[in-house]
Amino acid sequence: MTLLRSTAIIGFFTLLSRVLGMARDILIARFLGAGPVADALFTAFRLPNLFRRIFAEGAFNAAFVPLYARRIEEDGQEAANGLAREALSVLLLAVIILVVIFELTMPIAMNLLGAGLERTANEAVGIGGYSPYSLAVLYAQITMPYLIFMSVAALFSGILNTKQYFAVAAAAPIALNIALVSVLLSTPAAGWSARQVGLYLCAAMSISGAVQVAMVVWGCRRAGIAVGLQRPRMTPGVRRLLVLGVPGAIAAGITQINLMVSHNIATTQESAASWLNYADRLYQLPLGMIGIAMGVALLPTLTRNLRSGDMTGAMSAMNRAIELSMALTLPAAFALATMPEFLVSGLFQSGAFDAEDTRQTAMALQMFALGLPGFVLIKILTPAFFSRENTKTPMIYAGISALVNMIFGAALFFTIGFYGLALATTIAAWVNVALLYYSLRKSGDYVPDTQLLSRLPRMFIASAVMGAAVWAIAGRAMPMLTERFSVDIFILLAVSLAGILIYAIIATMIRAVSPRAMIASLKRG
Repeated sequence: MTLLRSTAIIGFFTLLSRVLGMARDILIARFLGAGPVADALFTAFRLPNLFRRIFAEGAFNAAFVPLYARRIEEDGQEAANGLAREALSVLLLAVIILVVIFELTMPIAMNLLGAGLERTANEAVGIGGYSPYSLAVLYAQITMPYLIFMSVAALFSGILNTKQYFAVAAAAPIALNIALVSVLLSTPAAGWSARQVGLYLCAAMSISGAVQVAMVVWGCRRAGIAVGLQRPRMTPGVRRLLVLGVPGAIAAGITQINLMVSHNIATTQESAASWLNYADRLYQLPLGMIGIAMGVALLPTLTRNLRSGDMTGAMSAMNRAIELSMALTLPAAFALATMPEFLVSGLFQSGAFDAEDTRQTAMALQMFALGLPGFVLIKILTPAFFSRENTKTPMIYAGISALVNMIFGAALFFTIGFYGLALATTIAAWVNVALLYYSLRKSGDYVPDTQLLSRLPRMFIASAVMGAAVWAIAGRAMPMLTERFSVDIFILLAVSLAGILIYAIIATMIRAVSPRAMIASLKRG
């Protein structure tokens, strides 16, 4: 399977998941707005997701996929399945212990993410006598089992990705958003209070985790791979997994601690955590479809190339991955940066989400947009280290990036406001990109080719012209928005389509992109 096809499959299902996620957030904005219940809910959602990214996605995939691929190549499929069983047993035990600890200590542990939440009950906000802090504690206790399911799903997804069965693993997260959207669509008829909506959303999140596990286990069965549980043991394979995984966990942990600190700071200003979350969801749409999809597809591709000694193929895959991703990411970044208020208003402004929420969320989105290409490049450059079983270097760079984020986040929050936290995240991302690129270039593991260096500036010019055009168009279309999503979505799509057409025409005219050459290169890769 070519890198292009792999990325397209992952990107399609990721896009579908993110579109459903956007529908979820639109409905949450309508019913909960950016008030104390939304702050409590988003804080509770962050806790299992924080550790999911540390244990399940970042560290585990970075270490497991190369080791599993090597075991298949050197010892055969059955030996690789043995490694998977050993890893699953140890991972599951560790995560269950972690979840139990958090469940028992949640009233204290919630200070990690929601120290700034109000602790005095306020009946006026309609949350049934709970304070925002105590509500966040309750919500988090309901959502923590999601971490167990996601850890198991990560292992089976890693197996499927290594075997190049990308569809099921990429489609599994859709279950989460289907579950959450189902709850929200039931809200008007059921007449639930804001507090009850949050409770049912948290329960749906944990239930969806079990569905996702069932999906990837089924996918493995369909691929002829059966992995069961055994008694946890510290085998040589597990030790090697830990050697590679611990630096990745530390790197992911540093990044998540950094996000945790930023979220904590945001909770000191009412609604700021919600504004940042809504802005985060918007820029995550292109990041997931392009950066994450490309990174997931690239890791097994690079691993195979390096195992077979094809350094030229590995280098070509990196260059074409960056070229393709930047051709899609740069125009998205310019669009988000030039018409943030138009996008936020058209998607979210209705019901409990008012014009002030739109203005504040748009300011954060603009800051995130400046870092979107950097976020995507991190997803593409990091697999170059992981495929060489080097998880230590990205760990160090993640630590430096996190330190930059903390320093700038605190300084900017108290000088320019909450959106300074988003700007700090952008600055830290570009620092990480610079460090990763410098290291790869110095070692000779990655060198940009002439085609990439020639086309990147042209992509930037085409994106800038498109950005100026959609800024003007959005300014004229803004008064047409009605706060009715069924109408506004067509206005948003019309402006977005105009931007796509403008970019495509200009990029083709100045030869910023050559679809035929890019596809041919990816197929050869």
